Order: sequence, then C-alpha cells, then structure tokens
Amino acid sequence: MGNFFGWLDRNFGIKKPHRRFLYRSIPEGVNYFFCLGGIAFTLFIMLFASGLMLAIYYVPSENEAFASILRINNEVRFGWFIRSFHKWSANLFIVTIVLHTIRVFIYKAYRHPRELNWIAGSLILILAFASGFTGYLLPWDQKAYWATEVGTSMARTVPLLGPYLCDFLRGGEDITGATLVRFYAIHVLYIPLFMCLLLWAHFHLVKQQGVKGGL
Repeated sequence: MGNFFGWLDRNFGIKKPHRRFLYRSIPEGVNYFFCLGGIAFTLFIMLFASGLMLAIYYVPSENEAFASILRINNEVRFGWFIRSFHKWSANLFIVTIVLHTIRVFIYKAYRHPRELNWIAGSLILILAFASGFTGYLLPWDQKAYWATEVGTSMARTVPLLGPYLCDFLRGGEDITGATLVRFYAIHVLYIPLFMCLLLWAHFHLVKQQGVKGGL
C-alpha cells in the first residue's frame, strides 16, 4: 500500500501542494477526545457513500417505498449490509457529534476567537438531527409513520408559526406520499449540501485558528 501511494505521489505530486494542510502542529494537552470531530467526518463520508448506493434502488413513492426497502434487504446483493451500515453510521454520527460538542464546551473552545466556529458546529449538530429525523420516515412503515406524526405534531407548539411549520413539513395537513417525497428531497439533497458547506467552513476556521488544547 505504501508503494502504491509513493507511486501516486511521484506521478501526481500530491504531498507537496497539500503539505500545509496535511501536516499540522498539535498543542499540548491534546488527547484522543480531540479525534471525535475527525471520526464524525469519517462517518459522514461513510453515510454519503452508502446513501448513494441505497438511492439507486430506493423508490420515494407512497406505493413503492416499503417494497423497495424489502427489495434492498432481500434481493440486492449485500443490500442488507449496506442498509445496516448506513443506519448504524447515522446513529454513530450523531453520537460522535454530540460528544465532540461536549468536549468543545468543556475545553471552552467556544470562546473568542472561536465563537463563529462554535456556531458552525452547532448548526452541523442541528442538521445531523434533522437528517436522522427525515431519514426515519423513508422506510414508510408503521413505526416510521407514527414517529413522524408525533415529530411533526410537535412543530404545532411553536408560537404563531406552529401550524404553518407543521403543514410545510408534511406538505399538507396529513402525512401522505407528498410528505415522503419532501423528506426524501431534504434528506438526500438539501441537508448534505448545507452540511458540506458548514463542514468546509468548520475545517477552514480550525485551520485558521488552530486547535485549543488544555482546559
């Protein structure tokens, strides 16, 4: 493997232009808890890759969604593994982001001059929860339906805008095929797009400001 990357570097010159990005100084007091952000990013890449494979076979239709899930599990080669891989990566993604956020809070890395990076990380956490919520409906079974019914009903409690927000999420008064298509679009298009933009900003700010070590 080392020979392969050596050959790749000799032909494409990868290391030299990216040396400034790849080699970073690490301050004192840094431990393995500082790896949580990198683990979360790795899980995001795994989610993105497995999601692309699932999207080939999944049909976001009121009549076909559940049948396509069964087809992925029972007929597609390694489909059950890819779906389970996507599901557990999603769960671990949220867990690691929460732990990463707690670590940042404990080390007071939200203070000046890193407050903008704290905001970007908080928005990433919100998008992670939104991704889990929208993805939960996609199997289109009873559990997914009633979980979405409860989740979207909670939006009605928002003062003034509650009913409008609930109708916007559902695509109408009730949870129907329109809700499924809406959640699918949000899950596979809008959330990954905004997540990539926020991750770029997050990493850029870390590069500019460095890692805060010590309490």
